[in-house]
Amino acid sequence: MTDRQQSASRENDRRSLLGNARRIVVKVGTGVVCDADQQFDPRQIAALAANIAELAAEGRQVVLVSSGAIALGADELGIHRTRLRDASVTRACAAVGQCRLMHAYAEAFRPHELAVAQVLVTEDDFTDLKRHSILRQTFEKLLKLGAIPVVNENDTVTNIYTEQAPVFRDNDRLAALVLSKLDADALILLSNVDGLYESDGEQLNKNKIIPVITEMTSSLRGAARGGSALGRGGMTAKLDAAEIAMHAGGLVIIANGNTPIILHKIFQGEPVGTLFLPKAKMAGKRRWLAFATTVRGHVAINANARKALLNGRASLLISGVTACEGDFSSGQVIAIQDSGGSAIGRGIAECGSRELTALLAGDAPLKGVLVRRENFLVLPALEHANAHA
Repeated sequence: MTDRQQSASRENDRRSLLGNARRIVVKVGTGVVCDADQQFDPRQIAALAANIAELAAEGRQVVLVSSGAIALGADELGIHRTRLRDASVTRACAAVGQCRLMHAYAEAFRPHELAVAQVLVTEDDFTDLKRHSILRQTFEKLLKLGAIPVVNENDTVTNIYTEQAPVFRDNDRLAALVLSKLDADALILLSNVDGLYESDGEQLNKNKIIPVITEMTSSLRGAARGGSALGRGGMTAKLDAAEIAMHAGGLVIIANGNTPIILHKIFQGEPVGTLFLPKAKMAGKRRWLAFATTVRGHVAINANARKALLNGRASLLISGVTACEGDFSSGQVIAIQDSGGSAIGRGIAECGSRELTALLAGDAPLKGVLVRRENFLVLPALEHANAHA
């Protein structure tokens, strides 16, 4: 067998893993649900629904993360794209567009006797551990009942449009976090590109797709330049999403959503798109700490506390804390730094910043735990270094 034949055989074996995927997250970009003129394309929705219905008929559970609401709302209201730089206009378009988007999906899935469920989420649904748990329960019940959850960020209340210039919210990262939340087996990112193109460092070779990726490297990220005409994150956002999903133990495919029966081809193991293979699966709470949280404050610790955290796998005692910054409450996530200001990791605080500051300023002996070991995440670089020390 030649080297080329051996390589093809390995790729076939790897892609065959998709056949075992039972729970799948499919993300479709604006460039899939809209045509080249930025107009909503019902034929694409119908084709996507037929593809997903085929997967459901095979006994698979599918969660759909769909972009397109803002574009559809702007079309419905006759809003020119340049006006979407106004946050209030963007939110209004999202509110109108969600109605149109969900109606389209409901009608597209009706012939297949599949119900759809609208799930609008905000960042707080991921950063707050209680809401994170409730959202998972809702997903689990919907999937058990045989519905197709259609997920999107609740753009009517998000503040991202006041902070960043790009027009459309990219849902790649959201889709990866949904995969992580549900312990799904595969993430399919469908856009208007065929996969991750090869690059010589300066130019992309759009005639050659990287078929399989086992490790996220700086050279791969260097190849992920540019963004889509309609979407917001481009290939860089897709690689970020792929990395999250890989750490959650999921397979990832980046493929062209405009290719006929693309989902059928993917799950039949055909060589389409770029396949990312999973890494060692991080535990659920560790994934939450690593990817789905917002740091509310910072604490600095002394050398003994650093050693206990990194080498002794101990909890962080309040006696090891030397400084506290930020405003946080018990149960929120904080970043932990050493005496030199270098980040060590992040964890869930057992007490709030006001109580901690008062303890540090008082004369009484410092007692108690600030971060329990099971609620602490070492930064991956330090964890890797300690494992090989």
